[in-house]
Amino acid sequence: MAASPVAITRVNNAIYEQLGERWYDAEDDPIALLRAESRLLAPWLASAVRAEFGPAPRRVLDLGCGAGFLSNYLGALGQQVTGLDASAAALQVAAEHDPQRTVRYVQGDALSLPFPAGSFDVVCALDFLEHVEPRERVIAEAARVLAPGGLFFFHTFNRNLLAYLVIIKGVEWFVRNTPPELHVLRLFSRPAEIQRDCAEHGLEMLELCGVRPKLGWPFWRMLLTGRVQRDFEFTFTRGTPLGFCGRARKLA
Repeated sequence: MAASPVAITRVNNAIYEQLGERWYDAEDDPIALLRAESRLLAPWLASAVRAEFGPAPRRVLDLGCGAGFLSNYLGALGQQVTGLDASAAALQVAAEHDPQRTVRYVQGDALSLPFPAGSFDVVCALDFLEHVEPRERVIAEAARVLAPGGLFFFHTFNRNLLAYLVIIKGVEWFVRNTPPELHVLRLFSRPAEIQRDCAEHGLEMLELCGVRPKLGWPFWRMLLTGRVQRDFEFTFTRGTPLGFCGRARKLA
């Protein structure tokens, strides 16, 4: 008798079609964690872009832009931003929250980007690599559309037992309205794997650091109430056992 095929758990990306204005105002939902994380990562990314290129606007591609947390932040700073996502519903919310109406939002596939080689100075993949497979192809496409000297930014989660308990089970246990398969452990990545993928596609790693929730009353209140309120914060760390972010430069 032939063995039954092993079922592969898929990440639940359909949830992002249903959030509407909850992207921006829900506290009883894990999307509030993404907003809090963006409050840390968006200024970090903007500062690194300015330090690398100076004050002149740069061509920025935000992969898996969702409802535009990063895209609209960078657009408000004067960057020439293109936000790409597979979800038309999320893109509509993103456009509605772009007060300057300067961000170009495009529905598309990060595994096959609809842009010529060398189209962008900056490509961002924040909280995205763990939602798509194969990860390596996303990084290859990011490298392809980067101009020489351009920067690739990423944030994702480490694949280990601690990350499983905190990022997956902890959010399920302690944040209200967390859907099943919000994250799937097999799609998490070890830092060495991201570094290897970058190197294989001509991206030189410049920075790598950890990201975790900041411990304090807002964190403990979340555990007690299941709500992620606006004073909840993330912080950078030297270690990378949970989330980690980095930037790499495309070699000439």
